[in-house]
Amino acid sequence: MQSPVRLFYPSQCISCGELVDSEGALCGSCWRDTHFITGTICDCCGVPLLGDSAPDEILQCDGCRDHPHVWDRGRAAFVYRDTGRKLVLGLKHGDRQELAAPASKWMARAAEDIVDDDTIVAPIPLHWSRFLKRRYNQSALLSRGIATQLGLEHCPDLLKRVRRTVSLEGLGPKERTATVSGAIAVNPKRQHLIEGRPILLVDDVLTTGATFDAAARACFASQACEVNVITLARVAQDT
Repeated sequence: MQSPVRLFYPSQCISCGELVDSEGALCGSCWRDTHFITGTICDCCGVPLLGDSAPDEILQCDGCRDHPHVWDRGRAAFVYRDTGRKLVLGLKHGDRQELAAPASKWMARAAEDIVDDDTIVAPIPLHWSRFLKRRYNQSALLSRGIATQLGLEHCPDLLKRVRRTVSLEGLGPKERTATVSGAIAVNPKRQHLIEGRPILLVDDVLTTGATFDAAARACFASQACEVNVITLARVAQDT
């Protein structure tokens, strides 16, 4: 049945709509404009670094070294600019939920070295009022796909927003930290899952890391043994 369907509904680039060979793919031009993160990276936040690293060498960017995060290790699929930025905004604000499938595959590959068989995958939660307005949590769509790809346990309601916060866009690091401080807590119904286990937190974009810090702090308070993070995109200083 695939051939007749493809004849009338050919696969299109998920960014620009140009014809491509398979579903959920990028055309050559959009692929070149999607800055996938490879090579030398900061082990904490996943931002790309200049130069090479020795095998098993653990590196940190200046930001993570000067202002350590609560979580342990972090990864991102691509840099938040050009096509990558377009895809994130489409998923987050454009109701393009179909982007979660290819995005979660890219994220799963990026996260392979920071998970083990006992890891629980959980999204950064939305406040219920924002969820009602948006109708979905893009981070939960991504976390479900990542858990499926890696064969890990998924807990979409592991965390909850205990109060609504203003948008973090345009705020500096200190303002972001103050805004989300105490806003995320472990769901009491899921607290028994956390003790002694590693957690992989999932979100769409990492900017300063304030939201991840708040979520990781809640997980460690419930005795998680390790908290790592993965995002679809990482904001880099040169963007």
